[in-house]
Amino acid sequence: MFKFLSDLAPKVIALSDRFPWAIPLFGFGSGIASFLLVERKQEFAQIIAALILASWCWLLLEKNMHRLVWRWFGFQLPQPLFAYAAQLVHQESLFFVIPFFFITTAWNSGQAIYTSVLMAAAVISIVDPIYFRGLVPRRTWYFTFHGLTLFAVLLTALPIIFHLPTAKSYLWSLAIALLVTLAGVFSESSWRWWKRGLLVVTLAAVFGIAGLWARPWIPPATLWLTEVAITHSVDDVNRAPENNLKTLSQSDLQKGLYAYTSIHAPRGLNERIYHVWLLNGKLVDKVPLDINGGREAGYRAWSHKVNFPENSIGRWQIHVVTEANQLIGILRFTVAASAAAENVIDSSSVAPTPPSEPVTPDAAIKTPLMNLIE
Repeated sequence: MFKFLSDLAPKVIALSDRFPWAIPLFGFGSGIASFLLVERKQEFAQIIAALILASWCWLLLEKNMHRLVWRWFGFQLPQPLFAYAAQLVHQESLFFVIPFFFITTAWNSGQAIYTSVLMAAAVISIVDPIYFRGLVPRRTWYFTFHGLTLFAVLLTALPIIFHLPTAKSYLWSLAIALLVTLAGVFSESSWRWWKRGLLVVTLAAVFGIAGLWARPWIPPATLWLTEVAITHSVDDVNRAPENNLKTLSQSDLQKGLYAYTSIHAPRGLNERIYHVWLLNGKLVDKVPLDINGGREAGYRAWSHKVNFPENSIGRWQIHVVTEANQLIGILRFTVAASAAAENVIDSSSVAPTPPSEPVTPDAAIKTPLMNLIE
């Protein structure tokens, strides 16, 4: 088997030199195909995520593989074989996770920075001159790139495979990515061991604290809104909102309001989320809700608010967040003075209307991609 790989490697490398676009195209296509399979068939989710993690395990054992092949079979696998394999794993991983983050990112928040960095990393992985000449020789930057990609993969894979809640998945992903990155930096450094150890401990503390601080800026990869509404009533039988309100008068609040959300989550995942009610940016209420993953159209849950401030006029937002304060999406409505509330949609005066698409900052970006998936 190893002899076969040794003979095959030069041919693969020659083909990649002749058709340099082939490997990036394969990485892009396989990543997107994996995402679409996960979305269309929940039973494929664990298999695909496990295969991607397995490819990372193989990649992390690169040096051990060299030693074992030499010891057992008496020859060395070509170094370019592992270089191209590493590039392919990076491409496959990034193009698998980016659609998840693309959908869940609130593009007018700090989350846009993280997702943009992932997209830039994907571009680097498919441009050979940048990847092999600019990134790979600079080992510190290479291991940082390595850790960033692994972090994104774990954020996506752990909830799917092990059904870990988002908060725990984040901590495990951060710890594993830091361990892998710093182990690489330690092994490649030419400093004395105690200087390397001090450097690794310092970097672990700095990046660990930074990772925890930046948690609200990281989108929850496997959670997103599929349907939302602000309504006066919810049909308990169909678990659906009766209408969708955009503008209300203060007197309308006496009827109470429901914030209705349908949240996509992987099968088997049990997650606590929160509806955070804000008036003109100030916290008014925070309501916990428990959701269960697996329903294709999303788990339907709502918070019911009946007590409002005496002066409730202004712009309202309901932030849908995880326990770790990662933003899933935002619902919006406006409370106007009674004289100006001419555009109020009321269930007593009009027939029920279907709920709209999620009123999130990224609705204009999310909708085309979701339509493509469907």
